[in-house]
Amino acid sequence: MTPLALTLLPAVFFIAMVLTMVGLGGGLIFSPLFVLLGLPQAGAASAALLLNLVAAGAAAWTYARRGMVDYALGLPLIAASSLTAPLGAGLNLRLPPGVFLAVLATILTLAGAVMLLPPRAEEEPRAPRRARMLGGAAIGACTGLLGGLLGIGGGVFIVPLLVHVLGVPVRTAAASSTFIVCFSSLTGFAGYASLSAVDWAFVLPAAGACALGGLAGARLMAHRLHGRAVRLVFSLTLLAMSLGLLARLL
Repeated sequence: MTPLALTLLPAVFFIAMVLTMVGLGGGLIFSPLFVLLGLPQAGAASAALLLNLVAAGAAAWTYARRGMVDYALGLPLIAASSLTAPLGAGLNLRLPPGVFLAVLATILTLAGAVMLLPPRAEEEPRAPRRARMLGGAAIGACTGLLGGLLGIGGGVFIVPLLVHVLGVPVRTAAASSTFIVCFSSLTGFAGYASLSAVDWAFVLPAAGACALGGLAGARLMAHRLHGRAVRLVFSLTLLAMSLGLLARLL
């Protein structure tokens, strides 16, 4: 492992801890970070998806033990996103690096802005079961494609859409998202694995740091944070990362 890769391990832990608190696995930051550090675009996205899978899996395990995951809502999203994530991986190879970062920055800004909006009141009825399943499948297909394309798993899209389109409580949306992005990250990584090499000397130690960060973030969210705090942390994290990407493009 190179000295740069070794110094990245604490950052990998911290990123995974913060983002799993808000329903993400870390690919949201890992993918552009690795590109900015000089990794090939496809290689950066593949490494980010694998780390995203590890961190999200660690968090999902913690949430599932506490009964916070809505499996009935998650299954349609898993099926649809798992099918479209490999397609996004293939499209990544056709996307110029500047466009890649610009699209990612735009997505982060939109998602961060949406999460600043007040969520639906908890006492309001949620969408009917059939509508949630159909809406979940549509959300899954779109987020799987974009997540595979950008190397971020899709949680950045899933949480705001679950909250503001299907009326899912923020904590349930964040917890369920970690379960969903495990599958889209896995299939997206499989698509990349057949197209580019993976730096296992870096990825395997980083995966250990991700697992620890994911467990720590899940514990903090499960025990200490409430819906408003989760939404605020989510939004500020996305907007800060978007500003960083835009600064690099200017």
